[in-house]
Amino acid sequence: MTTSTTIGNNGTTVSQTLLDTMNGTSSASSSTSSSGSTSGTSATDLQNTFLQLLVAQLKNQDPTNPMDSSQMTSQLAQINTVSGISQLNTTLSSLATQMSAGQQSQAALLIGSTVLAPGSSVAVASGKAAAFGVQLANAVGDLQVVVKNSAGTIVNTIDLGQQAAGTVPVGWTPTDTAGNTLPDGNYTISAVGTINGQQATATTLTGATVQSVVMQSNGTPGLVLSNGSTVGLTGVAAIL
Repeated sequence: MTTSTTIGNNGTTVSQTLLDTMNGTSSASSSTSSSGSTSGTSATDLQNTFLQLLVAQLKNQDPTNPMDSSQMTSQLAQINTVSGISQLNTTLSSLATQMSAGQQSQAALLIGSTVLAPGSSVAVASGKAAAFGVQLANAVGDLQVVVKNSAGTIVNTIDLGQQAAGTVPVGWTPTDTAGNTLPDGNYTISAVGTINGQQATATTLTGATVQSVVMQSNGTPGLVLSNGSTVGLTGVAAIL
């Protein structure tokens, strides 16, 4: 049963629910209905309640001490801000969903392509080495790539000289320091860059074919590569 309260001298009545909402004592605002929704807590409900309270206040204000118009304007601005934030959150959520779908479509287009992604293993088969490269955060005066076999022995050092910042693809014929052809197998690479004699950051990249696209735990698409690793779109340094 809904009760009401009379305020002012002109007999205007305000529902008890409205007064409870104003005083923050409404049980309806803190309980969940049987359908699982919460009553009176949306931005629209709060705005409607505020406007009802405002009209009641204007009808029953003291003529000798009228309501401060600046406070009313401030209250209206605050309730509009709450409503605007709610609408903005809805819009951003929708935009994020659309962007995620767009990223998945872009990732699917890479299936079958060879990409360079962070890694340190290079496969050699039939006398040819898989594509690899180096990613530099800064320009370097000298860049060298060290190649080791499965036993950890250095079999060759590739001197790439001066390089600008960014991705540096490397084309290499798998031979040792004496020019002898290296046997098939997996080799490990590491990069060393120097700037004025000081070591610089250099990340090795290995080439692999994109086999499929999966959804990662953070909600972004991941590329499943032929070397067994999975990388995000931002982890791809180059598409060959």
